[in-house]
Parts: sequence; C-alpha cells; structure tokens
Amino acid sequence: MNLKILLPFGVFLDEDVVKVIAEGGNGYFCLLPRHIDFVSALAPGILSYSTESGEEVFLAIDEGVLVKYGENAVSYT
Repeated sequence: MNLKILLPFGVFLDEDVVKVIAEGGNGYFCLLPRHIDFVSALAPGILSYSTESGEEVFLAIDEGVLVKYGENAVSYT
C-alpha cells in the first residue's frame, strides 16, 4: 500500500508500506493493504508504519486526517 503524508507546504513522505498504525478520536487503529476504505480524524500522537523491508518508522503528529482508499493511505496534517 502506498502511504503519502501531505503537509501544507508539500509532500513529506511517499512510500510503499505494509502497515500503518495511527490514533483517532476513539483510540489506535491499524491499516493493512486489503483494509476497507476508511477515513479518520487523527489525534495528536504517534503515527507508525512498517516498510516492505521490515523497518518500523515512528512519526509524531499534531493533528490531521487519514484517508485509506484502494491501495493508498493519505495523511493530511
């Protein structure tokens, strides 16, 4: 699945990933490539993702929206 993180001034990240974990208003959730389409407001906290090579990456976020559609996951922060 392709994860794209967009900031007001440009694209922060555009990478193929196998898993995304983020925190919404109701707690943490996990997105996998075959997950149904999904939209969530993001709470301030940690967004993590796993790359195809097995690396885990952690990012601190203030707020935003995460949209999963098809093979794409886009975070607008």
